[in-house]
Amino acid sequence: MMIRKFKNDDLLDIMEIWLNANIDAHSFISADYWKNNFDTVKQLIPQAEVFVYEEDGNVLGFIGLMDEYIAGIFVDKLKRSNGIGFSLLHMAKEKKNRLVLSVYSKNERAIQFYKKAGFHIKECKLDEETKEEEYIMYWERDKFSHLKIN
Repeated sequence: MMIRKFKNDDLLDIMEIWLNANIDAHSFISADYWKNNFDTVKQLIPQAEVFVYEEDGNVLGFIGLMDEYIAGIFVDKLKRSNGIGFSLLHMAKEKKNRLVLSVYSKNERAIQFYKKAGFHIKECKLDEETKEEEYIMYWERDKFSHLKIN
């Protein structure tokens, strides 16, 4: 297993994971919404800071960062609940002092995942495109985390 920076050769693999994960996790949003946004996201991916989780030459998941904003963590459906998402999130937490993300309020699995990872709901708002309620979640490194207490 290895987490590494995105390469252009990864684009088709991560877009397949992105589409399938969004359709699967967001049954409350039409699959056409994700399909209609596919090309836009495909163009935006190389502009973000993207890291992929690779095992035996296969991309199994990825995280997209835009400064301190997590644009998304996506894991292949057959590999979920195996620690891949936590590994990607841990890597992001190593790189940043704070992280922010948006998650739909109906995506309870994702909310629990982020809460378990130390994120807190900061606010609730309406996603204008989907008309779905979403939470803004926030994590910040403890300013004392570098100190060791014996």
